[in-house]
Amino acid sequence: MTRWLVLTATLPTHPSALRVRVWRALKTTGAGTLREGVYVLPSTAPTAQALWDIERTIAEAGAEAHMLVLEARDDVQETSFRALFDRADLYGDLRQSIKEARSAIRKSSEAQLHKALRGLEQQLRSIQASDFFPASESERAAVAMAALRREIELHLSPDEPSPRAAAVERHPVDAFQGRTWATRKRPWVDRLATAWLVQRFVDKSPRFIWLSDAKKCPKSALGYDFDGATFTHVGDKVTFEVVAATFGLDEEPGIKRLGELVHCIDIGGIPVDEAPGFEMLVRGLQAQHADDDALLAASLPLFDALHAGMKVRQ
Repeated sequence: MTRWLVLTATLPTHPSALRVRVWRALKTTGAGTLREGVYVLPSTAPTAQALWDIERTIAEAGAEAHMLVLEARDDVQETSFRALFDRADLYGDLRQSIKEARSAIRKSSEAQLHKALRGLEQQLRSIQASDFFPASESERAAVAMAALRREIELHLSPDEPSPRAAAVERHPVDAFQGRTWATRKRPWVDRLATAWLVQRFVDKSPRFIWLSDAKKCPKSALGYDFDGATFTHVGDKVTFEVVAATFGLDEEPGIKRLGELVHCIDIGGIPVDEAPGFEMLVRGLQAQHADDDALLAASLPLFDALHAGMKVRQ
């Protein structure tokens, strides 16, 4: 049975500063309210320590607060406690917003679509953070979000690759020197990051070409990040992660973290703190450079700096 934290608090009406401060802090914990002044949270919640901190804050301000650690007396009470954390309505509202976003795809600009997607993904993460007893509603919302992201990707980039089911084979870098690497023109984060990875860690003298039609990729070239390419999405890995795994680079801390960032920006998933800012920087480079060779050249120092920072961040 769940162990529960039950915070009881008696706050002064005046001055109101303490009451407002506590209310805001309680909201961030996701605690349920049994009644005014009595708040419940599973002891295993990631925000449990924050509830203990609130108790201390109230006591240090001279008000009364007590934290109880207990189990429900029976299944009925356990069910009633868990009901305080039912997020079904929130997930339902989110799925409706996702549905509306899907219906607006064709009449929205690229900037509007990215903004809407970021907002909805943030909303999903916020709900999940306070969903201490996830059920089918959480999975349904996540599936709907993934479908929205994929639909937007296909709308903005119809030739975006579909993941294939296969094992990633290891290869030595020696057989991949002085090669021509081909991908779709106007490269986005995954394609730029992969080009950086190839140039810095795989091929000492690569040549990159940018394809208007991926189906016309030269047979002598190593294609990447399109359907039928030598290197592309495999399972839940984006192309950068596949290339890193192919050449045994995926355990290097900086590359591993960079892969998580590229994955987050390219297809979503686990949030990465640096993702929104880095995405904006790459969009800025795209706006500055109409030529793809110039875009890659400008992006290399950006990836160098990010990789260096991620290597030292333990």
